Amino acid sequence: MKIGDKLLSKEKVENSPEKGRLAQVRIRLLRFQTLRTIVQLVLFLLFFGVLPGLGPWPILVPIGGLLGVPSKTVGDALGALQYMLYQLIAPWLALASILIAGILVGRAFCAWACPFGFVQDILEAVKKKHTKVTSRTHKSFVKFKYVVLAAILVISGGMALSGLSYIGRGYKEALGVFAISPFNALSPADTLFAVIPKTVSSVNQAIPALLEKNSDIAGAVISSLLSVQALFWVRIVILASTVVLALYVPRGWCRYFCPQGAFSALLVRFSFLGLRRDPVRCSRVECRGCVEICPMLVPILDEPWEKITHPECIMCLKCVDVCSTKAIKPKLP
Repeated sequence: MKIGDKLLSKEKVENSPEKGRLAQVRIRLLRFQTLRTIVQLVLFLLFFGVLPGLGPWPILVPIGGLLGVPSKTVGDALGALQYMLYQLIAPWLALASILIAGILVGRAFCAWACPFGFVQDILEAVKKKHTKVTSRTHKSFVKFKYVVLAAILVISGGMALSGLSYIGRGYKEALGVFAISPFNALSPADTLFAVIPKTVSSVNQAIPALLEKNSDIAGAVISSLLSVQALFWVRIVILASTVVLALYVPRGWCRYFCPQGAFSALLVRFSFLGLRRDPVRCSRVECRGCVEICPMLVPILDEPWEKITHPECIMCLKCVDVCSTKAIKPKLP
């Protein structure tokens, strides 16, 4: 075979449909979202002690939903902060965890490590068509998580200050179950990962005793459920509302209600990790894919191109994957 024929044959192979399909598969497998999903799943199993022989470790991370989980290997920083203030312990470790993580990687823990964020990503994938939130509505509701954070710090801080005076006992009694951790007492993440499993276990243990008095299995189950405290049903309503929100609004809880996200967002501007948008490669006039795909509605094209460290950016890197010109990339100092 002549050299020209060999080159022509090679060109046909490289331009063949099979070659194109393989290239597409390779691109899909190497996307950041595939890697992120794997990391989320591994950390989910790791943090909840599903993998045998691990933990618990004296480590706090800025994620939510682990405070009441008996098998957890790490602790969530905000929950620990509330509990430490309740116990009149200086929450230096919890604050250090939030500060160090925020300065190093911003809100990346929200996208890559938070178990409740992982659940929201699954719900987002379940429902393909989502509700489009207007910019005005988003700007109004995005501030609410800071209100939640302020309320937590005021209640827990007041709890600590009252504990140093004679009114401490009365303050604890007035707060009731909200004294230990005011946020976690209603947190949908804690409800999903801690409260529901504990309640199901309690109901299973109570059913045999009820069956001895009544042979009706359905009646025994209903009686056992009715014996659950009213706060449990309040938590179920909050969790159900959050699930519905996540189905229609991607990362709805993270956007508007998560106080841990609000705490980390205060530090994002100082973060080492950010995004860089190449103005030469970026075709912002024809393409707004990065803005449209962002689950947190970050105005990427309006941010300084040298380094994007927006408070709402959770570093999910969806914008990096969707950019056809590869104009957006992660950036470290």
